[in-house]
Amino acid sequence: MKQIEITIRPQFIGQIKEIITQARENAIRAVDHQRVLMYWNIGKSILEEEQQGKERAEYGAYLINSLSLELVPEFGTSFSVRQLQLSRQFYRIFPIANALRSQLNWTQYRYLIRIEDESKREYYIAEAAKNNWTARQLERQINSQLYERLLLSNDKERVLSVARGELQPEKATDIIKDPMYLEFLGLKRESAYYEKDLEQAIITQLQEFLLELGNGFTFVARQQRIHIEGDDFFIDLVFYNRLLRCFVIIELKTHKLTHQDLGQLQMYVNYYDRFEKLPEENPTIGILLAADKNDAVVKISLPEDNKTILASQYELYLPSEEVLREQLVREMKAIEGRGR
Repeated sequence: MKQIEITIRPQFIGQIKEIITQARENAIRAVDHQRVLMYWNIGKSILEEEQQGKERAEYGAYLINSLSLELVPEFGTSFSVRQLQLSRQFYRIFPIANALRSQLNWTQYRYLIRIEDESKREYYIAEAAKNNWTARQLERQINSQLYERLLLSNDKERVLSVARGELQPEKATDIIKDPMYLEFLGLKRESAYYEKDLEQAIITQLQEFLLELGNGFTFVARQQRIHIEGDDFFIDLVFYNRLLRCFVIIELKTHKLTHQDLGQLQMYVNYYDRFEKLPEENPTIGILLAADKNDAVVKISLPEDNKTILASQYELYLPSEEVLREQLVREMKAIEGRGR
């Protein structure tokens, strides 16, 4: 009897694998959300018990300590005094259970409840849910003061509206930060290195670099060769941003930027606008990512109506929260002073 050969379509196999993967992710997300609801209900119960006619200020601490002593032997350290305190704080900050995001897990909410400013907390909730940030990514974005860095170029309501999806980004400053923090590259400040080393480190840590760049970025090319009348030039990094609907060219400089650097980047942007950009796409954006920069030189070197060339300074480490806050406050005051 002749054996019939049957071939299963690769697309069909891929479809089944996608169903399995999605189901597993949904199951994990469902478990995580139930854990969030568990801590929310615990916090609600603790707060209600505290308010049952107990006027002594020390009763709250006594209640949580006693409850933890009862729970830890049976259910483990997930119900330590600290966790129960966080549960109570969690309920106070998020008193409506239906408003809790199913995309966020308990670890992420633990980071969020530490943020006192409501607008800032709202921003990170919206961004974490929209971009499927992991707990580690959310922690990193909070520690790098992402919200404050975006406020340097935009007003608070616009930043929140973009995060909530009420507004689409319309300009580069809606997304691009200055400075950019590249601590994840593992490069030491005191070491001498070349631009090719910086570029290779970025490619190696591309996922983290995309996180720092912001929403909507897709990697296109590195060291892209362009040929102009017998001369070859090489663009360091090319991305595409689907929200801004434009190409984004990044040139890396390990020295203090010069007006020549800006001229070189302008040439690359012009080339892309004339030979690569489709008619329905927006003008190409160029970012000069430099170790140091003089804002006055940047301003004078570029046209007054410039909207497509940006200079951003990169840092190879995350400063302490206090130093970073002082730096951001200083820069915001300088911006307000220039606006008067």
